[in-house]
Amino acid sequence: MPDFVIAPPPVTALPVQGKDGLFPVRRVYCIGRNYAAHTIEMGGDPDREPPFFFQKNPDSLDPGGVFPYPSKSDDVHHELEMMVALHSGGTDIPAANALEHVFGYGVCLDMTRRDLQGEAKALRRPWEIGKSFEHSAPCGPIVPAANIGHPDKGAVTLTVNGSLRQSGDLDQMIWKVPEMIAYLSEYFELAAGDIILSGTPSGVAAVVRGNVMDAQIEGVGKLSVTVR
Repeated sequence: MPDFVIAPPPVTALPVQGKDGLFPVRRVYCIGRNYAAHTIEMGGDPDREPPFFFQKNPDSLDPGGVFPYPSKSDDVHHELEMMVALHSGGTDIPAANALEHVFGYGVCLDMTRRDLQGEAKALRRPWEIGKSFEHSAPCGPIVPAANIGHPDKGAVTLTVNGSLRQSGDLDQMIWKVPEMIAYLSEYFELAAGDIILSGTPSGVAAVVRGNVMDAQIEGVGKLSVTVR
């Protein structure tokens, strides 16, 4: 074992449905504007252009069921996404073989400090200040693909205090999961432990302290998160 000059940080790990062991997280890739209706509501062009990605920190993932409202923002939005967890990777992965690298799927929220993201966009700066803060990705357990297959259709819904906010379907994704994996692997060496958040349908909106967000992806699972 090597000696460290400071204590190494803990490994971020997520629960796996039906298993005692945890899934260790290496990197978190997030695709932007992957549903046409959401692209339009954010002022973009829904035509199929090359995908773009940003990253969250692994410790942004939080399966605790509580979202602490972050500092420096008065406009925090929910974005419901399907989480894709890889058990292997590589470079230049063909789309036809991409699903062989998927361990499982889950339900996740890409919480966004929209005001800070907007300021960064206006200045043509990176988005991380609006996207990659602590606890910014509340998530449920990973469900093994061995149990549910590889969902490519199914309702994607989110309610806040019982009122419907987001509604879509996995088959509305502009870039499908195999295409996302193939594209990312052209620019990064993907590996076991990588997570991909696959984009959000329209209906993103602000939350306030005390709100309860209930998310569901048909065929994958449910997630309930309280804003603290």
